[in-house]
Amino acid sequence: MSRIAYVNGTYQPHNGATVHIEDRGFQFADGVYEVWSVFDGRLADFDGHMTRLARSLTELRIPIPMTAQALERVLKETIRRNRVRNGIVYLQVTRGTSPRDHAFPKDTPPSVIVTSKTIDLAKGETLAAKGAAGVTMPDIRWGRCDIKTVGLLPNVLAKQAAREKGAYECLMVDDMGLVTEGSSTNAWIVDENGKLRTRDTQANILRGITRTAILKLIEAEGIELDERPFSVDEAKRAREVFVTAASSFVMPIVSLDGSKIADGKPGPVATRLRQVYLEQAKRDAV
Repeated sequence: MSRIAYVNGTYQPHNGATVHIEDRGFQFADGVYEVWSVFDGRLADFDGHMTRLARSLTELRIPIPMTAQALERVLKETIRRNRVRNGIVYLQVTRGTSPRDHAFPKDTPPSVIVTSKTIDLAKGETLAAKGAAGVTMPDIRWGRCDIKTVGLLPNVLAKQAAREKGAYECLMVDDMGLVTEGSSTNAWIVDENGKLRTRDTQANILRGITRTAILKLIEAEGIELDERPFSVDEAKRAREVFVTAASSFVMPIVSLDGSKIADGKPGPVATRLRQVYLEQAKRDAV
């Protein structure tokens, strides 16, 4: 079956779907995006992603293109037309199409694109059971990483660096040697004293929706959390390292820059959080 994309009001064959050459997402990376996990044809963490989408659009002064109810219908129809039971649905909203000029155009409607695809959940479970490798590199991104923009070139370079070293994820590091986040994930450790730690969202990192869901589960599980940064050295000495994202859920990292983390196996905290997150996400999906 050929895939279907939603583009500015119409559903089109994926391999022929297009936007104008002067769409500002293409010209300037002037747009934002969201990615929902799909379980049994339903959207996980729906409200959280919608809230962050509205915030990102507001921060960039891009008009909200449609009501939440209308957008939900488009997302679900795209999922249905692609017959996706388990996978992801991707939304991109740009400032729209206008003659190329750095300043905002006037009275230009936003462009809206939605695609969806199936993901093999069993493959992710296999990797999570074994644990993944990570690498580090300097964080060279701009100063508003709290906005989920499509300007992802530094993230692309970081992910490519990981791939070239046979790793799953790249943890980015600031000028003080502290981990900010992964190229497409939020980063966590259980430090050598057994304390769960992750960087707070006031420090120019993305307010991950999966991260937010995990924070609630941590409280419910009675796990003590310390929201403060950690260094690369602390990560390498940690009992556990893991990352979270909508597409990878909770993924244990069992080596970093070639150094084994603890015994080189997924730890109990990450394993438990992955289990309870997936249970809740599937149960509460809409």
